[in-house]
Amino acid sequence: MSASQLAALARTADPQVVLRRFLTLDALVTGANGLAYLAVSGPLGDFLGVDSALLLGLGAFLLAYAAGVGVLASRGRPPALAVRAVIEANLTWAALSCLALALWLTPSTAGAVWTVLQAAVVAGFALLQHMALRARQGSSE
Repeated sequence: MSASQLAALARTADPQVVLRRFLTLDALVTGANGLAYLAVSGPLGDFLGVDSALLLGLGAFLLAYAAGVGVLASRGRPPALAVRAVIEANLTWAALSCLALALWLTPSTAGAVWTVLQAAVVAGFALLQHMALRARQGSSE
């Protein structure tokens, strides 16, 4: 994806705004996921074929993570080191989701599909954030 395609996706040519928008989107989607895991862990656990206690723990973690990413997104110029930490955390989450599915989770079909889809979305956030950070660094040189 080129810088112009990235800018079009974020609907702005300002690399700083692009980065903040992708961080904000990550925080919103992650927060919504965390809230769902907390609010309806029982029925969602039954549907996905995973323990509701696991969803409760993940939900609390995801809400805390989303809050941190949201705070980072609200900064006028998020520090590159913190953005890199978010990117690495997202990549780690995606990898661990797939690993858990392969090694120890035995979800329903819907749960397996959900696990792979959410891992792909999180990896996508990492890619978009990485590209936006690179574009921001390139424009400030």
